[in-house]
Amino acid sequence: MSSLDTKPAKLGLRERKKQQTREKIARVALELFAERGFDETTLADIAEAAEVAPRTIFAYFESKDDILLCEEVSFMGELKRRLDERPAGTTTVDTLREFLSHMEAPDEAAQLRKRVMTANPALKKKMRASHGELEPILAESIAKDLGAAPDDIRPLLIAASMTAAFTSMRDRFMEAEAGGEPMTHEQGMAILDQVLEFLRGGLEAMQRD
Repeated sequence: MSSLDTKPAKLGLRERKKQQTREKIARVALELFAERGFDETTLADIAEAAEVAPRTIFAYFESKDDILLCEEVSFMGELKRRLDERPAGTTTVDTLREFLSHMEAPDEAAQLRKRVMTANPALKKKMRASHGELEPILAESIAKDLGAAPDDIRPLLIAASMTAAFTSMRDRFMEAEAGGEPMTHEQGMAILDQVLEFLRGGLEAMQRD
């Protein structure tokens, strides 16, 4: 996915500087990954290019993987926040569709990140594993939609279907980057919206039962 069209609260000077440092580390790391390869780039290389001490990197990121997948973490965190704060009567699917509608097409950094991952099979596996965090977030929200008991398996099954849709779409974008049949951001979002509309129908039927 790409960066989110959100309007964060105004930050103080100290917070802005910290954010700028974090963004700079992530940016130069991504450039080095693309230029030298992910495995060949060290944290020392990143620190030197970002003009920070190596220990500074650990104030913002736990590892090289964390730097590369930072957008995935932001995506999960923002989605969970919106689901937790959704107005009464708004379903998980409604919130998810609204969330996706504000996602912009991949920018230069997102395209670069995708190329780095495409070139490294191990990184693609780690990215897929990170999608596993999406399923429990969705399942918790769907359980609220249904008023489900703790042992009700339906929220898990619906969440698994939604997660599979995201994972399959991400894989499809990766294949296109590797030379497969092209797919635009707009085409991908339209397909996801169709899948979510289908799932919403099933969820509404369960709510009526």
